[in-house]
Amino acid sequence: QVELVESGGGSVQSGGFLRLSCVASEYIGSYCVGWFRQAPGKEREGVASTGFYGNTQYADFVKGRFTISQDNAKNTVYLQMNSLKPEDTGIYYCAAARDTSPIYIGGALTEHAYSYWGQGTQVTVSS
Repeated sequence: QVELVESGGGSVQSGGFLRLSCVASEYIGSYCVGWFRQAPGKEREGVASTGFYGNTQYADFVKGRFTISQDNAKNTVYLQMNSLKPEDTGIYYCAAARDTSPIYIGGALTEHAYSYWGQGTQVTVSS
């Protein structure tokens, strides 16, 4: 069972940037990985995902600002977040799926495919 550990969260001003990391306890190339976030009082929502063939997808609200990437040699998946907005504030989680590709419904990344989750890292964007 893979373990995931996120890091890189913090507090930044609007327009700033952060890079989140998700380190896996085993070879991450065998998994599809997704980044999710949960704002206070809201449901968790999908942000970005990688597929088995290196394909990436993004939620509309982060397209052009966030980039997901993967370094299999380091068993790490990154989320580069630029042009941050206050509405990007929340706890960011990475999740992994071994046998299932990302599932998007109505353009939104769903949690259903992911069996393994990290503990989350806090991102706070101030105006």
